[in-house]
Amino acid sequence: MFAIDNYDFKGKRAIIRVDFNVPLDAEGKVTDDTRIRAAIPTIKKVLEKGGSVILMSHLGRPKKNNDMKFSLEQIIPAIEARLGVEVKFAGDCIGDKAAQMAAALKPGEVMLLENLRFYAEEEGKPRGLAEDATDEQKAEAKAAVKASQKEFVKRLASYADCYINDAFGTAHRRHASTAIIADFFPNDKMFGYVMENELKAIDGVMQNPQRPFCAIIGGSKVSTKITIIEKLMEKVDSIIIGGGMTYTFAAAQGGKVGNSICEPDMFPVALDILKKAEQKGIKIVTSPDALIADAFSAEANTKEAPANDIPDNWEGVDIASEGKKAFRDHILSCKTILWNGPVGVFEIDKFATGSKAVAEAIAEATEKGAYSLIGGGDSVACINKFGLADKVSYVSTGGGALLEYMEGKELPGVAAIRK
Repeated sequence: MFAIDNYDFKGKRAIIRVDFNVPLDAEGKVTDDTRIRAAIPTIKKVLEKGGSVILMSHLGRPKKNNDMKFSLEQIIPAIEARLGVEVKFAGDCIGDKAAQMAAALKPGEVMLLENLRFYAEEEGKPRGLAEDATDEQKAEAKAAVKASQKEFVKRLASYADCYINDAFGTAHRRHASTAIIADFFPNDKMFGYVMENELKAIDGVMQNPQRPFCAIIGGSKVSTKITIIEKLMEKVDSIIIGGGMTYTFAAAQGGKVGNSICEPDMFPVALDILKKAEQKGIKIVTSPDALIADAFSAEANTKEAPANDIPDNWEGVDIASEGKKAFRDHILSCKTILWNGPVGVFEIDKFATGSKAVAEAIAEATEKGAYSLIGGGDSVACINKFGLADKVSYVSTGGGALLEYMEGKELPGVAAIRK
């Protein structure tokens, strides 16, 4: 495995798997170019060293081929604005045009392939199966896709002399462009800067954190965060629990949560987490109060209430005054801070003040010398919404990949480069 800084790109074509799965508005314009900005240093390194670049990415989850609202052509202006170089568009991935454009690519030039997920072979999943398809038909369809996947990957690999995986956000998927293609470049495969920096940041937090080490875990459901909470309990000194999970923990201990999001089937799990934390000496911090609303709407009436005594027909949507102070004080006492998941419904401004308070506290702690890692799509959206991304130590581009890597799972996109 080469490091990108040590590879000789002169006269070579590099095919780079980037993560340009960016949000678009109704007109197809990029509304948050964080992932594009993250990939620019890797692209520029290849160009500066005399190479040319073939970019490939997915965008969204198209259910059919060539659904143009998922076309990567829409994001070319955003890439060019950050890169300062013209980006040629292939219009497909494995057609004659793409092959011809790749063959004609000159040093310093960049081309972009069409959305990889326009091809079933990228994910290795059959499409268009009838709802009443038999198990035998499903198996046959899957086998057919797997067979054609080899040709798909072979075609992509034929365009280039080396392969760079710089898409940490998809590293947990064993897809054609993130894992399988690396086999075609046994001596010419490497991580880009995004991947290098992500792995370094996460390894640093998980393996050698400054203490006290606090994890802030938000989001709506305990069921989606249980594995990471259990893994973190082996590493951290404290866990701040926020978001919808708050009310499952409150109700599990006998509290009233009104119409708040709640998972009764997770009560035993919540109680077990509290018990294990006590046994391990890990402090669990929850908000004593909540901002509650009489409807899930920006126009709703709101007031504050104890988080474990929410009236009927009201629901918790954010932490309230006491919670903001408790979270801030605890965050400022820590030297390593991991934030995954907002502590309220941050998409609605009047329910976002708690998440903003958390973001501001993390920024303040960072300024005073703490190391802060922000990860998970919603946490990244939060830190960007509040304009504080440059006030924390590291903002991860990974969601599921970040969580799986922190849980200790082997990521196919990482393993493919390292083997």
